[in-house]
Formats: sequence, C-alpha cells, structure tokens
Amino acid sequence: MKEFRNLTALIIEPQPGMRGNFHNMLTLCEIKKIDHAVSSGTAIRQLQARSFDIILCEYDLGDGQDGQQFLEDVRHNKLISLSTIFFMVTAERAYEKVVSAAELAPTDYILKPFTTDTLMERITRAVEKRAVFEKVHRLMERGDSDQAIVACIEGETKEPRYLADFIRLRAELYISVGSPQLAEPLYVMLCEMRTVAWARLGLAKTLFMQEKFAESEALLVSLVAENSQFMDAYDWLAKAHEANGNLSSAQAVLQSAVDISPHALRRLRKLGEVALEGGDVGTAEKAFQQVVTKARYSEFRDPEDHVRLIRTLVHKGDTSQAATLIRDLEKSSSGTGKGKACHAISAAMLFKQTGDDKRAGEELTKAVEACRENVGLSTDMKMMLAKNCLDHNMDSSASEVMVDVMNNASNGAAMAKAMSVFEQSGRADLAESASRESRRIVVDLVSSGAEKARQGDYVGAVAAMMEAVKKLPENPQVVFNAAVAILKYLDHLGWDERLGEQAKVLIDTARRLDSANPRLSSLVGLHHKIMKKYGMVVVGSIPAAKAEGASGPAVHTSTA
Repeated sequence: MKEFRNLTALIIEPQPGMRGNFHNMLTLCEIKKIDHAVSSGTAIRQLQARSFDIILCEYDLGDGQDGQQFLEDVRHNKLISLSTIFFMVTAERAYEKVVSAAELAPTDYILKPFTTDTLMERITRAVEKRAVFEKVHRLMERGDSDQAIVACIEGETKEPRYLADFIRLRAELYISVGSPQLAEPLYVMLCEMRTVAWARLGLAKTLFMQEKFAESEALLVSLVAENSQFMDAYDWLAKAHEANGNLSSAQAVLQSAVDISPHALRRLRKLGEVALEGGDVGTAEKAFQQVVTKARYSEFRDPEDHVRLIRTLVHKGDTSQAATLIRDLEKSSSGTGKGKACHAISAAMLFKQTGDDKRAGEELTKAVEACRENVGLSTDMKMMLAKNCLDHNMDSSASEVMVDVMNNASNGAAMAKAMSVFEQSGRADLAESASRESRRIVVDLVSSGAEKARQGDYVGAVAAMMEAVKKLPENPQVVFNAAVAILKYLDHLGWDERLGEQAKVLIDTARRLDSANPRLSSLVGLHHKIMKKYGMVVVGSIPAAKAEGASGPAVHTSTA
C-alpha cells in the first residue's frame, strides 16, 4: 500500500531466522525502511538515535529482559512517542500471561505463527487509529494539556467508534494536571458504558488522589479479587493501604503482585522500601537484590538501587557483602555525578557501621558536595543522606540538604515528610530553622522577579524567574510566578512564540503541583486574555480545582 511506503520500522528479535521472516513480511506490506535489533540494549541505542513509526518486538528477548519490560523502559524514559505503533509478538501459550500482567499495553499483540495478511491487517488498523489521535498526541507532546483535552472532546463527537478511547485519554489528562475531580465522572461514565477493569481502576485512582482512601481501597480490593492478574490494581491497592498507615497490608499486596509478575523493577523497588520501613529486613534485602540483578540488563540502571540494597545489608550487619556491592557500584557508575554521590552515601553507611567515624564523615561531605551540583539524586535519597548526616552530628550539612528538599516540596505532605527527618532524630529545632531558610530562599527568588516586573523590566523578570525554575523546578510558588512573569512580558512587549509555549507548560506544571491554588483561575484567565489580544483562538480550558486553601507554605508575591 502506498501510504505504508514512507513508514519506518524496527524489528527487535534475537533469532536471525525470525528477523528475516519479519523483514520479508514487512517488505510485502510495502514497508521498505526497516532496521534490526538483536536485543533490548541494541534497540534502545537505536531509539536514542532516531524514531520509528512501527516497532515489531518479540516478547521473549532472551537477554534478561522480556518485551514487556522493554516497552515499560522505553515508555517510562520517553524513547518512543505517543504515536509510535508497538506490536508485541508472542507465542500463543504465553499470550494470556503477557496480556493479563501488562502494566502498559502495546498497540496490539500478534500471536505466532502469523501470516503477512494478518500483519497487514494489524498495521492498517493501527495506522488508521494513529491518524485519528494524531492531533491529541501532538498537543500532549507539546505540553498543551488544555487544548489536548478540547481535542479529546471534539474526537468524542467526530469519531464515535473511538469514544471510550477519547474519554479515557481525557480522564488521564485531567489526572496528569492534578484535576482528579474532573476525571472521576468520566471514569464513572466509562464504567456504565462497559464494565471494564481499566475504567474502574481509573475511578479508583481519582478517588485516591482526592484522599477518599476508603472508597478507593474498597474498589481496588474488588478489582484484585475479580482479576488476580491485574497488576496496576495491586500497585494502587498497596498505595491505598500505605496511605492508611497499614504497611503490612501494603507489603502483602506488593508481594502477591511480585509473585505473579516478578520482573517489574519499580514494583520490586517499592516492595523493598515498604518492607524495610516495616522492619522486614529479609524481604527488603531480597527485593533490592532482585532489582540490582535485573537492572544489569537494562540501559537505564540507577545507582540508587545499589544504595538501597547496601543500606539493607548494613542494617542487618552484613558488612562484607555491603563492601562487595560498594566496589561494584564504583565500577559501574563512577563516571557520573550521581554515581559518585551514591558511592559516597553507601561508603559512609559502611564506615559508620564498622566504627570508622572519620572516614564516614569524609564520605558524607563528598555526598553533600555532589548534591550542590544537582546530580539528580531523588528526594528519598537526599533525605537518607540528611539522616546519615544527623546521625554523624553534621547538623549544618543535614540542614543544607533538607533545605534543598523543602525548596522543591510540592505540597504540605511533602514538606511534612521532609520535616519528619529532623523530628525523628529529635531535632525539631533544625526542622523549623530549615523550613524558615527554605521559605526565605523562595521569597527572595520570587520577589526578585516581581520587583523587576514592577519596574517595567519584563525581560529581566522573565530571566530571573526562569533561573529560579531551574533551581527549584518542583516549587509551586516559583513555577506559578514564572508563568506570571512570562504572561506580563507577552502582555506588555508583544507576542513571542517560544515564551507562549513556555507559559503553557508552566501553567500546566503549576496546576499539577498545586491544583487547589485559588489563584489558578486568574492565571488561566490572564493567559486566555493575552491569547485573544493577539488574535489567537481560545477553544477551551481546564477549570481550576475548588478546594479550601492551597497546599504548601503561602508566599506573598505578584498576582496574575
């Protein structure tokens, strides 16, 4: 078919004979631009270099990672676009297992053996559907959630055969921008249209995000009971148990899920964290060991996994195995700033356990210095570092790290968790001083931009606030006021396409970080007013959430 001739395809198949068969079939489908990969690793390197319209991936890759894990990796790390057509090829005997345990579904499954006609039919169907969703996907990848939602509403009317797909996508968009109360009735509608598990799961997510934990938990319990292989339901049920303070139930749910689908690294990691917090060191060690072992086959290894396992080993007193892992960490990740920071945190824990306080202090100092370079440590890892600094009486270092964490606390719960690091060590005084310092930094950054705007220096205001966003990308007050600075620039100095796009992204981020902020509606209103001023069509928006008060500390700044 002529419309297939410009399509590009990537075949991921370890067996040369099967690769040849797939290649010939694609050629008969008039697809000529075909590349091959013999493993998940070589496929990832090719995807990092270029994009493909179609990926034909064997489920059994035989290199320590299956096709489902590969799909989760490339989606999670954004190596394939929303419009990429991903076919999972699997033997019939494995199909039920693959489908039921899938976290993320591919475009379609193709059972072996299959014919060229079957492949042609699947490609035709997928290309047609891709064309229907092209506008929505383009808007989503551009970060324009408001217009993507409007495009979904239009699609629901124009393309009734894909009604459920458009409604589902719209609900997911509402969730992504922090408006679960708008997604909830959509999932209720989907449940009424056809009782499918993913619609009920979506409803449970919206209930959870609105802190209706009891309702969410009840729905999730029924989902797991009806479909013992619905992995996403297990994950959210564990979250619900954890939110209710029931760590033992959360651990039991995660363990059941791991027993069914043992290869998902994020779930194994979570099982280890919950088990360690609940005092089950044996389960934590086993889970973290599996994460480290399985991650060896992934192109997206994270040195923090080594730290979590080393922490568990140190906790149980196995210093010999901990030392071996630290050497392994040094070999595998010493070339990155994050790797060096993780090595220093791990070494400090080991030296502390063996009584070498001097060397422990030296390693902690190295880790704190690495944090200043923004090497990408997670919030949990920074809190672990701060706790170790407190245990070593390095109060100023602990405060420095935790001020950085507090600066990017997106809501009150995140701030409370950060302060608990000090409080659990009996240092409530440090918690208060760090909180005050974090507030001062945020106020100073925001005030600098606001003052420039008041003086008419709109260029300087934008520069100051975008620099602030670089430093504190998850701080809701900083992000909100950066959006205000850009909108004032556009209002007074004229339209700028690049800044217009940045404003959309910042408004979406502000909504995601603090959907209860009562000033969001005025910010969106100012944005629409400016778009209309320059002759742009405003066809819809997401209403701001209505809630009592905004999460996070209040900061008096410029207003929209």
